Amino acid sequence: MRIIRRRIFVNIFEVIDGYAARYPERIAHIHREESITYGALFQKSNRLANYIIDRFEDDNTPIIVYGHKQCAMLVCFLACVKSGHAYIPVDSSLPSGRIEDIVASSASKLILCMEPLSFISEVSEILDFSSILQITGTYNFSPPDKAYRVAEQDVYYIIYTSGSTGKPKGVQITLSNLQSFISWAVPLAGIDAADAPVILNTAPFSFDLSVMDMYISLASGGTLYSIDKNMTANVRELFEYLEKSQVSVCVCTPSFADLCIADSSFRQALLPNLRCFLFCGETLGNKTAEELINRFPCAKIVNLYGPTETTVSVTAVTIDRDICSRSSPLPVGRIKADCVIHILNQHSSEVPEKEHGEIVISGDSVSIGYYNNQEMTDKAFFTYGGKWSYHTGDEGYVKNGMLYYCGRLDFQIKLHGYRIEIEDVENNIRRLRGVLNALVVPGFSDGRLTHLNAFVIREDKNADKSLKGVIAFKNDLKALLPEYMIPKKIIFTDQFPMNTNGKTDRKALALALEVR
Repeated sequence: MRIIRRRIFVNIFEVIDGYAARYPERIAHIHREESITYGALFQKSNRLANYIIDRFEDDNTPIIVYGHKQCAMLVCFLACVKSGHAYIPVDSSLPSGRIEDIVASSASKLILCMEPLSFISEVSEILDFSSILQITGTYNFSPPDKAYRVAEQDVYYIIYTSGSTGKPKGVQITLSNLQSFISWAVPLAGIDAADAPVILNTAPFSFDLSVMDMYISLASGGTLYSIDKNMTANVRELFEYLEKSQVSVCVCTPSFADLCIADSSFRQALLPNLRCFLFCGETLGNKTAEELINRFPCAKIVNLYGPTETTVSVTAVTIDRDICSRSSPLPVGRIKADCVIHILNQHSSEVPEKEHGEIVISGDSVSIGYYNNQEMTDKAFFTYGGKWSYHTGDEGYVKNGMLYYCGRLDFQIKLHGYRIEIEDVENNIRRLRGVLNALVVPGFSDGRLTHLNAFVIREDKNADKSLKGVIAFKNDLKALLPEYMIPKKIIFTDQFPMNTNGKTDRKALALALEVR
């Protein structure tokens, strides 16, 4: 018999259910022509949660939720945690090989599908969209016993990120982690339920930036207004959609802002209700910030920083004209009250202010570790100063209490808001038939990381090196890696340059790109 936890406390569940009671007809989520109210979100998630409890009473393994921006995604997320299961968001844009890796790593026994899967995995149950609609429309709608809910120290969600082994690793975020983030992040946006705020969602739900917009919206009784992947490829459609949005808070990466800024109509007149930009996921440039200040005089611009392992973000600062004029790069802010930033040297000793070192984060936002991966957990997480801490692998320094981010210390990068392990890309290229070795080098334009380049050594020296051959090679790689991890340039070569230590000279490869 399943052990039911009897500890009950006020948390995000009560907050969302409270909005369902007070504003049952308020829209909770909009995606294109589809929408769902708080009342429907409450009832449908209860029905599905009851089904999961009845079906998987003696099991609490995480549940995979597969789809893109469908309103039913939020229903599934809440149903999972109401029934005592962490959820794993998996975006439908991921290749089947990547999804298989996540399924294998998670040992999930249930997949909730908003879209058809292109493969059949060995799990106990796969619910397709029609089955989910039937369950959420007809199953027992009584609120599940609160004792079944994910408890404060239990895992609330797991987001899979790039791993250096070529396999993704699942970052476990507890309910306590999430509530710590929400209580800090909502005031940054400066909104509450009385405003009936509209929060722009640009990132897929499998990317932790979406945690910021989704839970700021749900915690403030707002409407989550979702942009999908097809809209970002069609600026005209995107702007027509934005014009109807009445968005008050925009949560996005600087890359998304740059995409919009390229069009002169992206300004306050297009989004008259916009009051706040929340930027996270990659470096915010001075030029981008200055342009937004000019175009959106009524909106504040908040720059944030934090890895997935520390629950979205842990520092924040409002960027104004003064900061833009006197600071380049821009600061990423001051640490939230329940966390601590340490800057450590290679000997794990704290360095003086203004001196560079590794950013280590301690406190209530830090994940409990990687799911089913103790080896990687032991490498990245540890106790420091009596607090649970995380080695970010990021370089930075602190000046007057403000954190400045200076890039990666290892082979991990941020590209268009996505965190990518260079070794992950390399190992997957090596999995392709006929590849002897591969090295990946970041590509820059005007000093900014814009793409990846891959140098590949193949067994057959006479293999097709033409444009047609490169395209075929990329198509093969798409079965293993998501689109954002596919190198823009593929250079076939016979050997890699070596440095004086007998190691591959990555700097020489980068230099070779500059002279091509």
